[in-house]
Amino acid sequence: MQSSTYTVKANAAFAFQRRTFSNLHNRSATTTVSSFTPLHLHCSASKAMGAKLARAENGIQTVMNLSSVKARSVRAQASSGGGDEEEAVPLRSESNSSGTVLPFVAVACLGAILFGYHLGVVNGALEYLAKDLGIADNTVLQGWIVSALLAGATVGSFTGGTLADKFGRTRTFQLDAIPLAIGAFLCATAQSVQTMIVGRLLAGIGIGISSAIVPLYISEISPTEIRGALGSVNQLFICIGILAALIAGLPLAANPLWWRTMFGVAVIPSVLLAIGMGFSPESPRWLVQQGKVSEAEKAIKTLYGKEKVVELVRDLSTSGQGASEPEAGWFDLFSSRYWKVVA
Repeated sequence: MQSSTYTVKANAAFAFQRRTFSNLHNRSATTTVSSFTPLHLHCSASKAMGAKLARAENGIQTVMNLSSVKARSVRAQASSGGGDEEEAVPLRSESNSSGTVLPFVAVACLGAILFGYHLGVVNGALEYLAKDLGIADNTVLQGWIVSALLAGATVGSFTGGTLADKFGRTRTFQLDAIPLAIGAFLCATAQSVQTMIVGRLLAGIGIGISSAIVPLYISEISPTEIRGALGSVNQLFICIGILAALIAGLPLAANPLWWRTMFGVAVIPSVLLAIGMGFSPESPRWLVQQGKVSEAEKAIKTLYGKEKVVELVRDLSTSGQGASEPEAGWFDLFSSRYWKVVA
């Protein structure tokens, strides 16, 4: 009886149990045995479920251990593989060394300051210099004094690029300082309208050349990561020059002869420009184009440091070889291909 009860399935055992409980007068050993049968099966199921949970827990723990081991191995490889960290060092050092070009950019910006100063200096001084030169009622001569600067700037802007390609950037700056200084001196010491116009014309040639070579030089010596920012410095210092000219005219109301000092002050930055360019490195790009590789290496070492010499000389040489194009003349601008764009 007991053996047959133990072999009964769970559902049958539960049914048998309900029948035995309904018959209160027929309690027997069979009921006792059958009532224990579901508990036995329940215990077996619980043990099986516990075993499954234990196996699942062990699997999860194994996955977590493998993930932890993998993470530790990745960190170990990252800490032991110092190559990546060493490759990032030149980027940080390059951004730090980019500050070494700033003094040379500042020297070049003297040309931009003079550009703005000569444009703005005549605004406040025109009335007083016209009285001093005896042309207070002659608006035509006053117009010549004002416009002579722009006429000279037109000529200088057409010649600046040619001079820079022929003599180099720094040498062109030094040549440019000559008309700038002489023009300012003639304007400050002028005793006639003709001298004043000549002085303004020379100053105009100087600022025309500056308008071409200042942004050219700055762009060629600036590191790539700050080239865009330094490219806008030229316009900024032109505005600073105009502002300086307006401030310089404040004493005119109390001293009518102050206009001569206003023009004469421009000699100082002209001389500083010539002296500063004597100590500034030449454009490495221009030196490579001229085949002066050794001088280009010295310029790169001064601008960026010796660790960049080999890389930049190679890049400049490669770009120079790929950019070889035939020379174009002025008349090509008016050819059938370009004349609409030029117009």
